[in-house]
Amino acid sequence: MSTIEHVVTAPARISDAARARLVLAVLLTASFTLAVDFSILNVALPAVGADVGFSLDALQWIPTAFALGAAGFTLLFGRVADVVGRRRMFLVGMGLLGSSSLVGGLADAPAVLLAARAAQGLATAIVTPAALSLLTTSFAPGPLRERALGLNGALMAAGFTTGAILGGVLTDVLSWRWAFFVNVVVAAVALVVAPLVLRESRPAVRPRLDLPGALSVTGALLAIVYGLTHAEATSWGNGVTLGALVAGVVLLMVFVAVERRATEPLVPLRILGRREVAVGNLAGVLAFATETSLVFLLTLYLQKVLGLSPLMAGLSFAVLGAGTVLGGMAGPKVIARVGTRRALVAGFGVQALATLSLVWLGTGDAWLLLVLAATFVGGVANLVAIVAFMVTATHAVADEEQGVATGLASMSQQVGITLGTPIMSAIATGRIGALGGVTPAHVLSGVTLAIVVNAGAAAVAAVVLAVSVARR
Repeated sequence: MSTIEHVVTAPARISDAARARLVLAVLLTASFTLAVDFSILNVALPAVGADVGFSLDALQWIPTAFALGAAGFTLLFGRVADVVGRRRMFLVGMGLLGSSSLVGGLADAPAVLLAARAAQGLATAIVTPAALSLLTTSFAPGPLRERALGLNGALMAAGFTTGAILGGVLTDVLSWRWAFFVNVVVAAVALVVAPLVLRESRPAVRPRLDLPGALSVTGALLAIVYGLTHAEATSWGNGVTLGALVAGVVLLMVFVAVERRATEPLVPLRILGRREVAVGNLAGVLAFATETSLVFLLTLYLQKVLGLSPLMAGLSFAVLGAGTVLGGMAGPKVIARVGTRRALVAGFGVQALATLSLVWLGTGDAWLLLVLAATFVGGVANLVAIVAFMVTATHAVADEEQGVATGLASMSQQVGITLGTPIMSAIATGRIGALGGVTPAHVLSGVTLAIVVNAGAAAVAAVVLAVSVARR
């Protein structure tokens, strides 16, 4: 293992307690902003297409361009942050986020907007693991780190929900372009404050970057994310979809073979071989895949069945956002009382029950009360699971490898977000198509079927984790 040399860049006049609060504020604000970016344009897509010149079938590439960069390069840049410095990469990523958001807000052609959106995704891949590793190395293992991770997880999940709300508000009140311009302001503030409060960490002897491993895993993730998104737009049997998914699996196998032989691997297989890391990241994929895809399903229900406007549908998720914040604060307390694995089991179990209650949704407006209650309870439970996942995936890893561990955790989050919606969308739309038309009753049937699968995924996660706990 390499020796890490910590260089203190915070001014002496700032006390340790004050600096810790500023560190937390800077890193959590960045994480929240990046989470918002995943969904802020979803409600605004028709308006974006009309203004910039996208055809209806090309609108899917706006979120896809972001997802490809965000999920495809996270692991690579997590390792780069370990090598060249976490604070340095955080600042580079925030600079890219600000500049690409400015270009996106001013875009007047589809190619310019897609390039800006892809650059935003790349900025997310740079900032997310760097911010998370700075967070874990700024606080010693124990209650303080767990509380910080709890807040981070809460804001990450709340950010996805907030993006849906904020996108509708900005589009109706100002313009969809402000969904980009907001990032410019956040990035500018972060670039001023971060150098004053964040401490750099870098290896005294820098290892070589595993280029073959980086290329193979990045190519695998790009192919898988592209295949999943293409499946949502076409079908799971489409030749391009299958080709992309097969290519992704093959490249993952190549990546494993490369890592076994590399003298300085991108991801040491001893980390992936640790039970805590493997279980934690699997839980992370499922936690983000189930809850974010449920937001998509309920958006479909609220607009196509209950007839709510995009703005009102977005505002309905404010209760879910409140639940995620509460769950993020409660997560460390639950972990302290029952342990991380039991917290994972409890979180997934309660989330499964809350989600399953939504199968009784009907076509009347009164069913909105069930949506609000179930999403609040499910949001609390989901964040307890997310906090436990973050603690499990990073707790047993040395500081000098936190970039890899947090890169894996960040990748799990983003792959989960990218994976869940296409799968649930395919289930719902497949059912709607089989019924022969897009009527409120048919949409409700499709959404209900997908909700059953969603709840089942959370329940399976709870059972698998419970067995793991018992064996341990």
